[in-house]
Amino acid sequence: MEVRRITINIAGRVYPLNVPAAEEETLRKVGKQIENMIKDFEQNFDVRDKQDALAMCALKLGTNAEVVSLNYEKNINSTNERLVKINQSLNEIGK
Repeated sequence: MEVRRITINIAGRVYPLNVPAAEEETLRKVGKQIENMIKDFEQNFDVRDKQDALAMCALKLGTNAEVVSLNYEKNINSTNERLVKINQSLNEIGK
């Protein structure tokens, strides 16, 4: 596994990272997304400093992740229920 050394700039600070080559593009995209979110919070809300903007980013990203997780869980449960019904129908046909 190839590891690359990259730097990500977030809120005016540079973060050197050693990352698997396969994750480099994703990390760069996320870094840009965070930078854009910070700019958005600074322009559209009463954000006093970068730490406040970063806290708002963390809340937004955490909320998004939780929503995705809940939707995934609901989809899994729904799919399982459908499979049980299909299995029951197939069992009845096979009798």
